[in-house]
Amino acid sequence: MALTQRLDLRQSQALVMTPQLQQAIKLLQLSNLELAAYVENEIEQNPLLEPDEGPAEIDRPAESEAPAEAAEEPSAGGDTGLDPVEAWHAVAGSEGEGNLDYAGDPAAWSTRGGGAAYGDDLPGLDQTLARPPTLREHLIEQLGVELDDPADRLIGTHLIDLLDDAGYLTADLKPVADLLGCDLARVEATLQRLQCFDPAGIFARNLAECLRLQLQERDRFDPAMQILIEHLPLLASRDAAQLMRLCRVDAADLTQMVAEIKALNPKPGLAFDKAAAEPIMPDVLLRPLAGGSWAVELNSENLPRVLVNNRYYAEVAGAAKNKAEKEYISERYQSANWLVKALHQRATTILKVAREIVRQQEGFLRHGVQHLRPLVLRDIASAIEMHESTVSRVTTNKYMMTPRGIYELKYFFTSSIASASGEAHSAEAVRFRIRSLIEAEAAEVLSDDRIVEILMKEGVDIARRTIAKYREAMHIPSSVQRRRDKVMQF
Repeated sequence: MALTQRLDLRQSQALVMTPQLQQAIKLLQLSNLELAAYVENEIEQNPLLEPDEGPAEIDRPAESEAPAEAAEEPSAGGDTGLDPVEAWHAVAGSEGEGNLDYAGDPAAWSTRGGGAAYGDDLPGLDQTLARPPTLREHLIEQLGVELDDPADRLIGTHLIDLLDDAGYLTADLKPVADLLGCDLARVEATLQRLQCFDPAGIFARNLAECLRLQLQERDRFDPAMQILIEHLPLLASRDAAQLMRLCRVDAADLTQMVAEIKALNPKPGLAFDKAAAEPIMPDVLLRPLAGGSWAVELNSENLPRVLVNNRYYAEVAGAAKNKAEKEYISERYQSANWLVKALHQRATTILKVAREIVRQQEGFLRHGVQHLRPLVLRDIASAIEMHESTVSRVTTNKYMMTPRGIYELKYFFTSSIASASGEAHSAEAVRFRIRSLIEAEAAEVLSDDRIVEILMKEGVDIARRTIAKYREAMHIPSSVQRRRDKVMQF
């Protein structure tokens, strides 16, 4: 067979992930805080992007005013080579004729001025709170009052810097004495004085010493309590008989002593250095309507308001002097428009997924967790004709405010447990039922086998090891431990 050269034309399909598609897919999985930071960074890098800070509008220049190069915009679909469903959710977006291109839910942007404007200079609530003193500042203040000798203050300052977050001193004192060039006895004496500081229990070297310091501060460290503190492992194992024999007290006294210990703080240092709590800001708001349906809408407070300044674009594009400048301006303009479309489609996709979750889990929303249906990503993806990976990205770090509280969207996806009647049960609903049975225990403490029998009668086909796994995950002790706790009433 002779070898010859030919020129053939072949047509093929390939999956091409353009930078724009990668950006759109990345935006899907960002939380609202990460999205805000991302958009702010884009605004800093792109002179044609700006936040919407007020009602003032930027007029779109007439078509005759814009240069020919400026008229090109990225196509919504383009030759991306991407799967049509993925391309739709990552690229497609409405292209309005007005000058202002908004990112977010179309309904949310129909009325301007609702909610706080993006880029608002007003400080947040957490920025107006007075900062509480740190643990170190609190101890240094006491150090200047209680210790007069400069050498003791130096030792005390060094020991303060060795404390862990819980307020414990885990370092050995001998290296401290060697480092500071003083006697070990002086370091120990300084430590004893520091152990009288507030909060009680600070500078302890172990749990027993921490409890002892707090009991001494309350004048409750008698011989019986001392023996109890020295035998904390017996207390942890609920060995009441052995503790009563060692402490030489009866059951009533032992119960009272245990109650006093439970009132102590095993980690006194954690009362300080607490950051201001940041509440979860929901991405989706759900509220019931009068007719029995649900209103699902995006939280406009979390949506970045981004504008493309077309007037400035027309100005700088017309003033471009060479090809490089024109290409840069055109690239920035396309990038700005693409970001707006990607943000818009992100909001639309979140809304679409949330609405389908509400439809699938309406029983939970109306009647509680026991009516939570088994649900997987594939169920939502099939219903809304999207890829599973898209649904996974959309439900990551996104929260929905419902009449029953704020839940991450992933909460609504639970595995199924078989039922004798053929209808599967949600694993979360079964966990809720297990907890309810245990919390309702009276004289009888339910073993795992007994819980299996009860659930079997209710139509839930579940194994004993699964009951044990769910119980341990909810930090519920075994039936033996619960029975012992009831006897001792700890």
